[in-house]
Amino acid sequence: MVTGATCSPRSSRNPCPSLSGDDSGLSLSLPQVAALERQIFDFLGYQWAPILANFLHIMAVILGIFGTVQYRSRYLILYAAWLVLWVGWNAFIICFYLEVGQLSQDRDFIMTFNTSLHRSWWMENGPGCLVTPVLNSRLALEDHHVISVTGCLLDYPYIEALSSALQIFLALFGFVFACYVSKVFLEEEDSFDFIGGFDSYGYQAPQKTSHLQLQPLYTSG
Repeated sequence: MVTGATCSPRSSRNPCPSLSGDDSGLSLSLPQVAALERQIFDFLGYQWAPILANFLHIMAVILGIFGTVQYRSRYLILYAAWLVLWVGWNAFIICFYLEVGQLSQDRDFIMTFNTSLHRSWWMENGPGCLVTPVLNSRLALEDHHVISVTGCLLDYPYIEALSSALQIFLALFGFVFACYVSKVFLEEEDSFDFIGGFDSYGYQAPQKTSHLQLQPLYTSG
């Protein structure tokens, strides 16, 4: 006689009340929105390296959402592994814009793969920034112009650093979330719930058979 049964996310009769695939998938919506927002501003600033990294991150978040909704622990493990690389990338961006060590924005154009001199979109469009063209400047290269940016309430390196810090915070939250949910799914796969397991496969109890033996009927005629 079964006196109790553990909850199962896949069981329709005895589901886990604190773990829902749809609600858990919504937990990854914020990182997705933040990644899309960052992708837009990187496109506006022609930052090709961050654009590529953002695209991979968006695909990873979609994979994590799919793994959560469909109860696929492998996808969540892959998502958690990507988040480790994502944290490292954002840490590098913070060091780059703050010019930590030997990094220099005036010398290294890593963000554009050394294909252009474009900087962050926030350089000219930051809060309170006033852009003034500098005419007849000797520093201007061919097909380029020199501008003077003044009055910014917050310089663009700090905006980019804060954006990367936000991504790191969301990545740490997503890493903990992915590890926890994948652990729950793995435990559910290893355990067998009699009620939920049989219910999932449409189990039916065998019917009782009659032991009455049929005797042939002979008629005289």
